[in-house]
Amino acid sequence: MNKKKLICQLLVITGISAFFISFNLLVFTLFTKPCLPAGELSPSEPKTISVEKYLPFDENSEIVRIDSDLEITENIPVLDGSEALYPIYSAVAYSIYPENSVSFSDGEFSPESSVQMKNTIRGFTAVVDGDTDIFLTAHPSENQMAYAEEKGVELELVPIGKEAFVFIVNKENPVSDLSVDEIRKIYSGEITNWATVGGEFLPINPTKRLENSGSQSTMKAFMKETEMKSNPLGFLGRSIGFSFRFYVEDVAENGGIKILSVNGIYPDKENISNGNYPVVADFYAVYRKDKDTENVKKVIDFLLSDEGKKIIEETGYVPY
Repeated sequence: MNKKKLICQLLVITGISAFFISFNLLVFTLFTKPCLPAGELSPSEPKTISVEKYLPFDENSEIVRIDSDLEITENIPVLDGSEALYPIYSAVAYSIYPENSVSFSDGEFSPESSVQMKNTIRGFTAVVDGDTDIFLTAHPSENQMAYAEEKGVELELVPIGKEAFVFIVNKENPVSDLSVDEIRKIYSGEITNWATVGGEFLPINPTKRLENSGSQSTMKAFMKETEMKSNPLGFLGRSIGFSFRFYVEDVAENGGIKILSVNGIYPDKENISNGNYPVVADFYAVYRKDKDTENVKKVIDFLLSDEGKKIIEETGYVPY
């Protein structure tokens, strides 16, 4: 009798599980999938930059190539940075470093290479720990600055350029413009449906990025003291995401997503440069103050020179 009872209970549990799995698949098929472009489930994950595409000394590299009179041949500062800024510091290495200072094989830079690409989270830790000399990044997060303070490390943050912080949706979303206030209300959970901002009657799914990534840190700064919240019904509707313009511009041009105007201003280079676009973030060359060596200063001065500004501008950013 107990055995039969156990079998019945297992059958009931299995039946309930199968029902919920089928229900979730049905909801996705009927409601969520039709709201998304083919092959594009979410706008929250922009392109990943190929390391090989922007190698400093590869003949097929797509970096900006500037031959400079400045040459640093010894005590070469190690360069690293966020993924989005890798094409800039790779171009800097091409301009002022010897080719034999950069070592790349099997898809990654070797430990002794003067160019690295650990990305924001690991790379920032490396500059605090002294493994990297100069790190290019958006403004570090509170947690990252706290880590430096815990280690007793003073950092110098030198602004070298500007970039638009953009908001993206699936290309089929009829909404093309949001105000700063509307975006903050979406991410605080106050606005939860696209119909509230002129779109379809569908829930809004406000997506986030990895904690301490450049994008997530910039978004938190944009939100000021307001906490970011998820929409529990967001999976039934359309997503909104955020990133830096450099990451998503090609994707927007070639389909899949679109970049929103904010306060009626589209984030092109002219509107970034003249200050009309309302959400612009500075990016920095960061180094330890106790590593303020002659060659570190030379690299920083190069980034701020006409040659450095040309690299920044032709890469796709706005120089400081």
